[in-house]
Amino acid sequence: MLKKLLLGQMESHKKGKIMSRKKILSFEFFPTLQNSEQFFKKITSDEAVGTKILSQCLLMLFFSFLYGIVMGSYHSFEQAIAAGVKVAVLFSLAIIICFPAFFIIQFILGSKLKLHQMISIILSGFVLTTSIMVSFAPIVIIFLLTGGNYYFLQLLHIVIFILSGIFGMKTVVDALKYSCEKKSVYPQIGVVVFRFWVIILAFVGIQLAWNFRPFLGDRGQPFELFREYEGNFYTALIYTGKQLLSREEKSEGSKDAFPEEPEINDSLLQHYWDK
Repeated sequence: MLKKLLLGQMESHKKGKIMSRKKILSFEFFPTLQNSEQFFKKITSDEAVGTKILSQCLLMLFFSFLYGIVMGSYHSFEQAIAAGVKVAVLFSLAIIICFPAFFIIQFILGSKLKLHQMISIILSGFVLTTSIMVSFAPIVIIFLLTGGNYYFLQLLHIVIFILSGIFGMKTVVDALKYSCEKKSVYPQIGVVVFRFWVIILAFVGIQLAWNFRPFLGDRGQPFELFREYEGNFYTALIYTGKQLLSREEKSEGSKDAFPEEPEINDSLLQHYWDK
């Protein structure tokens, strides 16, 4: 009798472990625009806190790693793996660096959200951001296979990052509004402060990305894990747009409108610019 009881407890324990693993690897905590109120109730609840946050972290890391692989595949297999790891680390570091200031400010403003609730809300935005980025992967691959221009692909990835981030941060704003209007545990001014925090987050992300270069990798250059810190993102972005327009004009035979710059200028700027 005792033996059967012990066996039954062991089986139930194993089933519980299997169920918990399935929950961690499931899309239960994936943000959606449909039934958003039900989703917000789920991520702000006090049930399965560890499983919830771990699931969101795994989804964010998985999606960002996949998109990084697509970015780096323009150059080589080594660049693809390196870019996948760097994009995942980029998102993780951006959250770790910026979240403490945001949480403390919200607490001072009178937020009653608990630490795990705030973490889950922020992670939901990043999960949606990275998933939207992955959804654009087929479009990026088409341009890779059809000989997409290096500078065009750089700008395409920047646009995808921005567009995905807008949708992701909208999810966080909606969750904070729900906490404010439905639960009365979040101050209205906190939603305004969050919008300023997003701008700070964007600048931190850009700075980290600039230091983590290259992601895409120039086919004319050997594999590099990191590049020397030179210039800044904004001047390089202007240069990329100029090069893209210049090459389009040259392909149409209008060489007089955009005379070729000395080779030394191109080589120096291409050496430190990549996104």
